[in-house]
Amino acid sequence: MTTSRHLGTVHVDHTFTVPLDHNRPDDQQIQVYAREIQATGQAGRDLPWLLFLGGGPGAASPRPFGGEGWINRALRDYRVLMLDQRGTGRSTPVDRRLLAQIRDPGAQADYLSHFRADAIVRDAEIIRRTLIGDRPWSVLGQSFGGLCTITYLSFAPHRLAQAFITGGLPGVCATADEVYRALYPTVTLKNTEHYDRFPGDVDQARAVARYLHDHRVILPSGRPLTVKTFQALGNMLGGTDGSLRLHYLLEDPFTGGTEPSEAFLYQVERELADVAGGPLYYLLHEATYAQGMAATRWSAQRIRDEFPAFDAEAALGSGAPILFTGEMIYPWMFDTDPVLQPFRPAAHLIAERPAWPALYNIDRLRNNTVPVAAAIYHDDMYLDRGLSLSTAQIIHGLKPWLTDEYQHDGLRTSNGAVLEHLLALINEHP
Repeated sequence: MTTSRHLGTVHVDHTFTVPLDHNRPDDQQIQVYAREIQATGQAGRDLPWLLFLGGGPGAASPRPFGGEGWINRALRDYRVLMLDQRGTGRSTPVDRRLLAQIRDPGAQADYLSHFRADAIVRDAEIIRRTLIGDRPWSVLGQSFGGLCTITYLSFAPHRLAQAFITGGLPGVCATADEVYRALYPTVTLKNTEHYDRFPGDVDQARAVARYLHDHRVILPSGRPLTVKTFQALGNMLGGTDGSLRLHYLLEDPFTGGTEPSEAFLYQVERELADVAGGPLYYLLHEATYAQGMAATRWSAQRIRDEFPAFDAEAALGSGAPILFTGEMIYPWMFDTDPVLQPFRPAAHLIAERPAWPALYNIDRLRNNTVPVAAAIYHDDMYLDRGLSLSTAQIIHGLKPWLTDEYQHDGLRTSNGAVLEHLLALINEHP
């Protein structure tokens, strides 16, 4: 363990060895990293633990710089453990080096199948037992971390003292098709709101799309900037400042010239790179919704065909606005992105995988006894409000907070107010 101090906090690094496949605990092992954080004034006190499960899949836990409101609020009552979920951050990575070790696409797909919420929860249980033995701890799940939290409540609820969820309450009975069928209208609404706010961006986006339709443009990374790639920038529209960032990106994409400027291309590259820390996000995104005997079969692409307004070529022909897409993964991404291309065969095998283990135990959720509070954001672009509310009705005792005050990243942007509200909810008398 390594200990460091930063702005009134003490950080302790932990690394744990866990099985790749928890059903075969004596086979291949991987490393999982977690950062313990405690307020300097609380050091040495036996505070309860709060496990933080962050967004993703495939994203490392946020690196604290000091001053994060929700962390400061949590440290008043808890010792916080920020987990780099398997395959991310300082845990054993999933990246192109994996392909040098596992050359067969089928074996790659099998390996990657062990990086979903069920395995993450079983990692957390090894970590909990190592740190505090039989004592339970609390968990805070943001976005994908919320999905992991519901899996935790399904399969090891007796190990949880409390559960907090922010923007991460999934439709526990919904298929991938149902998830995307619910999300595309919300993405359409986010586009409408953006263009209402910045009407000049309609023509700017059309000008960029027209140029990309007629010319081959390469980003600094070597990835082609196609019309579809340009549309994928809409993923930022679900964040608090996303619409403004998109507007600034579109302010002057040609910068006095007749082709996209270098500054514009570098900014596009940064925005696309910010979506995820590595290929795991793209490889397992739809698999986060997969349960039972049903392949996802590139659900986001298939369901997109039900919403023709997202057809940019048709929009260019008709004069309609170019609609940006949201948090959807499409098969063409593995054709065009140099980072993802080596994973293309495995990605298709994962999409066609015919069976997945269950992520949720509905009967156990209906009989839940763990105190749970969940923030549901009214216009969340990443988790459908209706599906979240339906799950809130399933989980016994869950206290939902439906709010239009914050976007999906409200935990980060609210200066601790979202966590404060959930703490108050969970401590209320029934």
